[in-house]
Amino acid sequence: MRIGIVILPDQRWSESHRRWRQADEWGFDHAWTYDHLGWRDLVDGPWFDSMTTLTAAAIVTRRIRLGTLVASPNFRHPAAFARQITALDDVSDGRVLLGVGAGGIGFDSAVLGGETLPPRQRVDRFAEFVELLDLVLREDGTTWHGDWFTAVDARNNPGCVQTPRVPFVVAANGPRSMRLVARFGQGWVTTGSGGDDLEAWWDGVAELAARMDKTLAAEGRDPASLDRYLSLDSAPVFSLRSADFFAEQVGRAATLGFTDVVTHWPRASSWYAGDEEVLVDVATRLLPELRRA
Repeated sequence: MRIGIVILPDQRWSESHRRWRQADEWGFDHAWTYDHLGWRDLVDGPWFDSMTTLTAAAIVTRRIRLGTLVASPNFRHPAAFARQITALDDVSDGRVLLGVGAGGIGFDSAVLGGETLPPRQRVDRFAEFVELLDLVLREDGTTWHGDWFTAVDARNNPGCVQTPRVPFVVAANGPRSMRLVARFGQGWVTTGSGGDDLEAWWDGVAELAARMDKTLAAEGRDPASLDRYLSLDSAPVFSLRSADFFAEQVGRAATLGFTDVVTHWPRASSWYAGDEEVLVDVATRLLPELRRA
């Protein structure tokens, strides 16, 4: 099992660089940040750009993989975004994991003044976003005229360090997005499907894992070729409530076939509120054992 951590981009770099370096030194397998222009009730507080943050993180870390959780077409155009991805992959020497998702209906979808799309149209846009982004990252001189995006002779020179491009970790819960995972994803990430209590949430995760298996089979894809990421903190209980509780949640994810789990750096209040001492305990005492599980 590989263990990752999300570090929200809500602190100045003079403070947050210590967290990225520490995650690397502790031995976490991957570290992520949110790709939003503003997020939930934190929209009125400090918030920084994800790609700039990850580039800075690449400079102060040595081995940990770095990613977006998740980038979306709410404010990204594949041709321009591909240039940022290529630069980040170069600066990090091939350590980028690109999490991509359809995008929600919060601040990101409203701040640029566009219309709020219903779910079906958001998935339509997402499908075109992923296909075009894949094409621009792999081939030079892409021209595309779609329903949502246009590109004229989009360039990718010199291309990604990772070949044929950076790995896509595709967020998906529904059937159409899961088919995108099967077509384009090197990884699949899910937040589960709700649930009023912890057991109900885990039941939903199990259903999604089974649905992903069926989707891969229908698309003729080897299940072993797909890494599976579970965001543990989408559950009703914060995964770092205690070190023992975290170990239990990692074990449950492994039982359902997940190869990777992601937790969040504890915050003082609001989302992911918790005690940093629990994170220290997990990282220094349990992490080597959990990674072997």
